[in-house]
Amino acid sequence: MDYKKLIKNRNIRIKIMQLLSFVPDEWMVRLQYRIKLGRKLNLKNPQRYTEKLQWYKLYYRNPLMAKCSDKYEVRDYVRECGLESILNDLYGIYEKPDEIDFDALPNQFVIKDTLGGGGNSVIIVTDKATMNKTDVMNKLEQWVSEPINKKHPGREWVYDGKKHRIIIEKMLMVDEGADLPDYKFFCFGGQVHCLYHMRNYTFNHANGEMGFFDKDFNLLPVRRNDFKNIDIQPKKPMNYEKMVGYAELLSAKFPHARVDMYDLEGKIVFGEITFFNASGYCSFEPDEFDYNLGEAFKSTKFCGL
Repeated sequence: MDYKKLIKNRNIRIKIMQLLSFVPDEWMVRLQYRIKLGRKLNLKNPQRYTEKLQWYKLYYRNPLMAKCSDKYEVRDYVRECGLESILNDLYGIYEKPDEIDFDALPNQFVIKDTLGGGGNSVIIVTDKATMNKTDVMNKLEQWVSEPINKKHPGREWVYDGKKHRIIIEKMLMVDEGADLPDYKFFCFGGQVHCLYHMRNYTFNHANGEMGFFDKDFNLLPVRRNDFKNIDIQPKKPMNYEKMVGYAELLSAKFPHARVDMYDLEGKIVFGEITFFNASGYCSFEPDEFDYNLGEAFKSTKFCGL
């Protein structure tokens, strides 16, 4: 069932999930898994990556994961790992929109919800002079007005009980194709297993292209249906091996983490750490890849999988 076609407005979908916050977490992830992927969720003996992500959400608790899911607090963790040099420049962290002194900001910058994910939690300001301040302030007010006791729609516990704040960072310079290609490393037990590379989606997610690669950056015959596919092997990024090393260092304390980075004109910039890729509700072609990732996601040392 393609629930997004049935309920096209994302905000309405989220409100429906929030109205169902009284439903126990396990029941909810079972229901969502059935609706979004069209099959029964196996939690007793999970084999697929998407199944193990649901198990991970429900039964594994490491407080450091909550810290790393906050776009401001994760900066401390990156510093603790000795990687302060890859952090983007920070202009400010704010509890309320009216604390922001826009006059003191440069002409270009990026505003983020510290607990947000996806395009609805990012505002890219390319020209402060033409920015619609009223629209921006209204959106920021929506972010910070979210109650801290509200259940995450996908039941991702790392966001529960945390306050939404506003973070403003330097806008990264686009490449010669007016893009910010990024690299999302799937790490299991502190080792990169594979990654996907995104391009042509920074300013318009509908144009986004995605390609899956093995650890050596060889293009894999794998795709996700929600993005256009990268069909031709691209050039390996200048600092690829360094990015692999940084991803493994940043993911070493977790059974599984997706570590995102940019490689821009020879400079690596940290993006984020995500623990529940697509909340565990994505389909792969071929379907076998779900099992391939599931096989990599095993570590009795961490969580009994």
